[in-house]
Amino acid sequence: MRQAHHMTVDRALLLYVLHLAEPHGINGDVKLQQLMFLCELQLFSKGFKGLHFEFFRYAYGAFSKDLDNDLLSLRRRERIENFSLTDKAEDVLKLLPEAVEGVEANEKVIEVVQAVTATYAPQDGSAIVQSVEAVEISSPEQPEFKLAMRDISFHSTLLVPSRIEVQSEFTLSPRMQARLNTALGY
Repeated sequence: MRQAHHMTVDRALLLYVLHLAEPHGINGDVKLQQLMFLCELQLFSKGFKGLHFEFFRYAYGAFSKDLDNDLLSLRRRERIENFSLTDKAEDVLKLLPEAVEGVEANEKVIEVVQAVTATYAPQDGSAIVQSVEAVEISSPEQPEFKLAMRDISFHSTLLVPSRIEVQSEFTLSPRMQARLNTALGY
């Protein structure tokens, strides 16, 4: 289950991904959900935790209710409009480099998020869904048994971050968390 500090990180990184993807256009929930899923999955594969969204199999790839709720909340707080950042979101983007600089895990998380976004944000919605559906997933109980996402039953749980062990995690000092929460409108 996500804790308050996880939500702060998730929302700040969500705004960052929207910022990075803006030149390519995010024209709907499906593309953003897939992009965030790929970011989180790649982070886990590299031994890092930066995002804390639980995902399940959906008709169009992966879906996270937590991510959907964060989008709604950020829209209500006027940080995003549709999938574009508003002027109020700029404060978060200005603080994020300060939260990252000099913290190795945070720097690695940002590098992975940048790489995934650069690779997948240029894809249109159907192409990114195909990329996600080709991803092979295994369970901790049977890591050698891999199943392509397209072969997983709808509504099956795909990612539960609280159950995944990692080497390092994106962290914030209490002061930075408070500053980001203020910038996020919380």
